[in-house]
Amino acid sequence: MEGARRNQFDMKVLWAPWRMEYILGEGKPPGCIFCPVEGEDLASRLVLFSGRLSRVMMNKYPYINGHLLISPLRHVPGLDDLSHVELLDLQLKLRESLKILKQVMNPDGFNIGLNLGTVAGAGVESHLHYHVVPRWNGDTNFIPVFAEVRVIPEHFRRTYERLAPFFQNLPDEDQTCAISR
Repeated sequence: MEGARRNQFDMKVLWAPWRMEYILGEGKPPGCIFCPVEGEDLASRLVLFSGRLSRVMMNKYPYINGHLLISPLRHVPGLDDLSHVELLDLQLKLRESLKILKQVMNPDGFNIGLNLGTVAGAGVESHLHYHVVPRWNGDTNFIPVFAEVRVIPEHFRRTYERLAPFFQNLPDEDQTCAISR
């Protein structure tokens, strides 16, 4: 394995120096990754959809290909902070995202979750967001268990290119939530 070396405890070490930038927060733009920025380039931020109330983007550090993050546009930490319309819109974007992932990537299942609070694993605890992780039979094998390495077979930019056209037609809040007004 390129970049792997045994240490004094006879354990393999996988060198991934590019991760240090993420760990130290170097090169991170100021502000919240989920909040819109005036004049932003959606593709460079891996944003697949940005509507009036919610946003769907790819995770730059995915667990597996197609790992999406779905958030309200408004910067809030919890479900209780959302209006009924925002909550409904968020759930509808979750449902539509699953349909798109099924169509484009054909997964066998999904892990869907919210990490509320730092102790629960939230990396950005001040802005609520769902993690949507497609799963395939056999996608977890001995490598993560024994080598503590995750294999992601497709570059996230290529996955973005495959998913982006499908998110262009995602209905925005005005169409999806009109019934709740």
